[in-house]
Amino acid sequence: MPVLVWRCKRLAPGLLAAMLAVVPPAVRSDDASKPAVPANSAMDSQLFFQLLLGEMELRAGRPGNAFEVFFHAARRTKEEQLFRRAIEIALQARDGDQALQAARAWRSADPKSLDALRAQLQVLSALNRLADASEPLRALLALTPDGERAGLISVLPRYVQRAADKAMAARLIEEVTRPHIEQRATRVSALVAAARAWAAADESERALSLVRQAHAFEPDAPGPALLALDLMAKRPDAEAVVVQHLERQRGDSALRMAYARALMGAQRYLEAVGQLETVTRERPDLAPPFLTLGALHLELRHGREAEVALQRYLDLAPPGSPAADADEGDADGRRDQGRVQAWLLLAQAAEQRRDFAAAEGWLSKIEDPQRALEVQTRRATLLARQGRVADARDTVRRTPEREAGDARAKLVAEASVLREVKRYGEAFEVLGNAAERFPDDADLLYEQAMVAEKLDRVDEMERLLRRVIALKPDNAHAHNALGYSLADRSLRLPEARDLIRRALELAPGDPFITDSLGWVEFRLGNTDQALRLLRQAYSSRPDVEIGAHLGEVLWTLGQRDEALRIWREASGRDASNEVLRETLARLKAEL
Repeated sequence: MPVLVWRCKRLAPGLLAAMLAVVPPAVRSDDASKPAVPANSAMDSQLFFQLLLGEMELRAGRPGNAFEVFFHAARRTKEEQLFRRAIEIALQARDGDQALQAARAWRSADPKSLDALRAQLQVLSALNRLADASEPLRALLALTPDGERAGLISVLPRYVQRAADKAMAARLIEEVTRPHIEQRATRVSALVAAARAWAAADESERALSLVRQAHAFEPDAPGPALLALDLMAKRPDAEAVVVQHLERQRGDSALRMAYARALMGAQRYLEAVGQLETVTRERPDLAPPFLTLGALHLELRHGREAEVALQRYLDLAPPGSPAADADEGDADGRRDQGRVQAWLLLAQAAEQRRDFAAAEGWLSKIEDPQRALEVQTRRATLLARQGRVADARDTVRRTPEREAGDARAKLVAEASVLREVKRYGEAFEVLGNAAERFPDDADLLYEQAMVAEKLDRVDEMERLLRRVIALKPDNAHAHNALGYSLADRSLRLPEARDLIRRALELAPGDPFITDSLGWVEFRLGNTDQALRLLRQAYSSRPDVEIGAHLGEVLWTLGQRDEALRIWREASGRDASNEVLRETLARLKAEL
């Protein structure tokens, strides 16, 4: 027997679990001097050899035979672990009918088993047999204890998420949850579940209608607001539900953080800053919001505010603490990645104020070899800004290549360093060599096109951007870059507008593309339309170049005081910006 058991382990790792599932634990004796007395076991010699035979059949590549053995054993013993194993074998063999047969037999053997119902629903979903799912869904809801039913209703859409016909799945969820809308304890969960199912079916209008009903019934419930947050990308009017919830639940830091991330995704940075500042006031002991807030301030060129937020993050996230890891968790298992990110951002903030020694001090703290290229690129930029361009290029080139993509990344980094110090000809050459080594790389072609634009090689820029669009027709940045470059030179303005409009269709709400559209409307003489678009872009993202454009339209319309105010704001962020300086010089405007 010992030899047989050893062979069983080698042949079938699932066998021991199946055997243990039908062997109850020993009954403890009150007298410690007496041995424990085994309870009655469902394991007998017949069952043991059935399980062994079933696993051997499976290992031999005969899953149909293995299923029959386990299914027969499950029906004889009524053990749920054996039903599970039979279903698992059937699904592995892609025999949905056998899996469904076993799930139904399990329910028949134990009509009150919630696990049996869940298994049946999962199999039906995998088989895309939604028409048969109504009865088990209703049964599952009926058998679930009252106190747990609202939670179950919330996750019902998961049972049908694999269905091919999403609209049919949504109708099913709405049908089985309808009776629970009439009950106060489950109304919100039922409405949100149906809304989530309709959202998965791309019926955002119907989903939002249900979300609004749920929110109106219980404004403090987080479920409707969370789903409204997901709907914002397709239905901007869903944002009202989120805002109203946060006005009532100011302490809901998790939702407010999620809302800030959504605003960041839409490049509504100033509004995201406002939400994060609220979180940091209400939860001054919570580290991650300070890291995100610091990054946002830095993007907006609010250097002092960025440094304050990042230093606070480092104070709250000592080395080795969970708070010191990345905000969303470390996918690669490395620790202190949040602190590494904070050091990189602080180095960038010091660089912006031209304190190169402080920037190097922050970079020197980073010892993670997997961030070496990122660190060396920043270090190279510091050297280039101090006029040591040859040393900067050598710093990038000497960085070890640890992964397959590092060779390409080093070429991009070298070109980036050269662009920072306006060595556009050399940057173009580096990117050209990179494009030869990595042909049809749309990102490399785009970068090369942007450098060609700086060199005023318009034909080359257009050729490269059209190649990017051919490779990636949904690349919004390529459409926008080509349209803006034409508009800025007053070339083929109707075509430029079409390109930019297409870019905005691909990236709705993007403030830089909105700025481009405003600029082309200005070039076409549509000043009122231009002013509206540029105000919209600037309020969303007060970027220096957007401010330069908005100020010029205001200046042209005679609103010179406001134009000067906008330009002063922009100059305070980056007085050396080329677009701003050219605009002020051309219009002979003095700040």
